[in-house]
Amino acid sequence: MTLKLHVEQCSITTRHPFVIARGSTNGYKRAWVRITDGDGQEGWGEADPSSFYGENLDTVLAAFDRLAAHLPRDPFDLDAAEARWAQVVPKNWAARSALSAALHDLVGKSLRQPLWRLWGLDPKKAPLSSFTIGLDSPEKMRAKVREADAYPILKVKLGTDHDEEILRTIRDATDKPIRVDANAGWSLARAKQMVPVLVDYGVEFLEQPLVPDDLDGLAEVRRVAAAKHLPVIVDESCLIAADIPRLAGKVDGINIKLAKCGSLREALRMIATARAHGMLVMVGCMIETSLGITAAAHFTPLVDAADLDGAALTVDDPFTGATIDNGQIRLPTEPGLGVRKR
Repeated sequence: MTLKLHVEQCSITTRHPFVIARGSTNGYKRAWVRITDGDGQEGWGEADPSSFYGENLDTVLAAFDRLAAHLPRDPFDLDAAEARWAQVVPKNWAARSALSAALHDLVGKSLRQPLWRLWGLDPKKAPLSSFTIGLDSPEKMRAKVREADAYPILKVKLGTDHDEEILRTIRDATDKPIRVDANAGWSLARAKQMVPVLVDYGVEFLEQPLVPDDLDGLAEVRRVAAAKHLPVIVDESCLIAADIPRLAGKVDGINIKLAKCGSLREALRMIATARAHGMLVMVGCMIETSLGITAAAHFTPLVDAADLDGAALTVDDPFTGATIDNGQIRLPTEPGLGVRKR
């Protein structure tokens, strides 16, 4: 069987400029791939590059050019295929994750089963997803809280010099559970200062308070936070499963994103590794369409927390797939990823 790779460029737009501690934008360049077999079956995947990891649409397209010659002869040869792609383009996680999703989609369609069923998972165990409130003026943040009415959990971006004001604005607007993400925007002193403030505002957990490589600092933040029963989770500090052992004992959990770990199978390895170290597991996303979100949604029955609102933040999602119903992630029952173009 000869597999072929087809690449399509696209762009997606968010309802509001999406602002985090590192910057702001509302236009995102993405790429979709299709892997087709000789029988007319096709598997879909999405590449959602992040400049934080040195990727953009151009690096993704260049990676696809290199990877097109390394599709497996047998689509079921998933592990070897992903290992080969990692050798060919080791730094292009977003591109590899798109091929991984497409190959898994193709296999699921060949077997006429959704991916979660092939993994033996119970879709009813998928957690609630939070809805992200990006940095903005108090008035606009209150409006975003109203827009998130259907979501029972809010994730608030911090990492500014007026974080207390942001928290007060959100808390005055809602009594919903709040999770916060500083996006590596704090110093150690600032993070330690913020811990009791977060607790006073009823924050559930703190994500990535410090720059990724400051593991000793993270351990110190965790020590302070543990006394207040506030879990510390890392995102940018943890790309792949091999990063987890050095984080054990320094943080309470990890945030998995397909665009930074490079594949669905690596995501499963990360979950197993984190569990072996007694850590919490969260799944997150970039700004993505439902194609990218659905690929990650399939392993949500294995995680503790989810932030899969990337498609909900856009105005031009061209796909249907996993849905979020009052915050509850609902997995598709169609074969493969269960994603369709509108």
